[in-house]
Amino acid sequence: MALISIIEDFHPLANEKLLSRAEQLTPPLRHSILEPIGGFQLKERYSPEKQEIVLRQLPHLSMGKGENLCLDFGEHLVGYLTLELSYTGSHPDAPAFLKLKFAETFQELSENSQDYDGWLSRSWIQEEYIHVDLLPSTLVLPRRYAFRYLKITMMDTSPKYKLIVRHAECRTESSADWTGLRPLQSGDEQLDRIHAVSLKTLANCMQEEFEDGPKRDRRLWVGDLRLMALTNAISFRNFDLVKRCLYLFGGSRFPDGRVSANVFTKPTVEGDDTFLFDYALLYTVTLEEYLQDTGEPEALDDLYDIAMQQVEYALRQLDSTGVVGAEAVKDAFIDWCDELDKSACASAVLLYALRYARRLARRRNDWSQANYLLQQHDALRKAAMERFWSEEQGCFVSNGQISAASQVWMVLADVCSPEQALRAMAKTLSLAEGPRMSTPYMHHYYVMALLRVGLRKEAEEHLRYYWGSMLDAGADTFWECWDPEHPERSPYGGSVVNSYCHAWSCTPAYIIEKYLLK
Repeated sequence: MALISIIEDFHPLANEKLLSRAEQLTPPLRHSILEPIGGFQLKERYSPEKQEIVLRQLPHLSMGKGENLCLDFGEHLVGYLTLELSYTGSHPDAPAFLKLKFAETFQELSENSQDYDGWLSRSWIQEEYIHVDLLPSTLVLPRRYAFRYLKITMMDTSPKYKLIVRHAECRTESSADWTGLRPLQSGDEQLDRIHAVSLKTLANCMQEEFEDGPKRDRRLWVGDLRLMALTNAISFRNFDLVKRCLYLFGGSRFPDGRVSANVFTKPTVEGDDTFLFDYALLYTVTLEEYLQDTGEPEALDDLYDIAMQQVEYALRQLDSTGVVGAEAVKDAFIDWCDELDKSACASAVLLYALRYARRLARRRNDWSQANYLLQQHDALRKAAMERFWSEEQGCFVSNGQISAASQVWMVLADVCSPEQALRAMAKTLSLAEGPRMSTPYMHHYYVMALLRVGLRKEAEEHLRYYWGSMLDAGADTFWECWDPEHPERSPYGGSVVNSYCHAWSCTPAYIIEKYLLK
């Protein structure tokens, strides 16, 4: 199910003061030049079988029609490609017709994009068809790519010559500053590796804003921002970038004040016409956590009213029983899972956000608002327990459905007693049926809920199982969606558009440092 909306003639509300401040906070981008560390040829066009080559042979390897060359840059990169091309044989009497395929994982190299028939645009697939009229020449691609592997296929040429790739390099781009950031050396090889890949994932998504993924969608989403900000706080500590993103969301909103689910920043800043109920509430959470990290007053003064608008809008969506109504529930993301009943989750996320909103109100000395929010919190908490808690089942039941997601968000929202919360999370450990969690986004909150009820051992085991299995599957950066039991799963109708460096999967480093090393 696509959680998108199309509003004709949509005109977001622009706040020039906030947008100007966001522009001032634009970070400088850092660059480096990286070359491939290895290469190989695929035996067939879409075959996973490969034949290794020695890179020093590269200037002498020639490609005729139908032949390919794959370059391995050794790690996940975000940047711009340059190729130095030449030829062997007679003078070229026809253009070289090339296909360039950029792949974040080795498996992508053998995928045929023509087989894709999903609901996301195939324009996200990182493939280029290029005619090179003159050889020798230097080919500088203007588009930014996210990749580790580059597959060059000679689609057609003249019998009189063959193509040679003399040199290849990528000019990488990120606003992350690795200076002074040392690798974790905990003595546990797996945790250290998970920590390192988490930070690599975050760094490659740190551009002029926190992108959700450098391959796709290349823009700022509220749910991703919250998780990136948590990991940023224990690593790169670029709090100006967090602040910039908060101002971007505040600077371009729905006409009624709601925060868009995501924001476009080029060619101009424009909030998307997609609204997600839970994401908007996480804006309030992220602002309060930013203030906890920095204590600076400007963001509180500028963004307080916007943060409160998100909570007040959500409170207007309660139904006659006192929980979030069905129409608002439809706008909740929670996880990529069509089978998931999100009613309990939506009410829990609102309760979770109310806790942070009350902190904001107290920070602002807005005591009447703080008292009002407390009253709303207590009323919603009572209604949620009456509607969703089953003493017989020992867990939360959302319209007849028992899911891990419902237990997770109700526990994180402190809806029930500590004893009931422990029972609910113990229930998730034995769930054999029901909707499965499908994204690192949901798995992050699952681990956090386990930690909240004191199941530290189980939380660490799950982190090792989930993110560790991505490493076992060849991850250089952590992925957008992953089910260890169904590796080919995609919410988009085809894995060829999946993102294999995705912001919401970067939090293991935060969890490890904050909770597992103590």
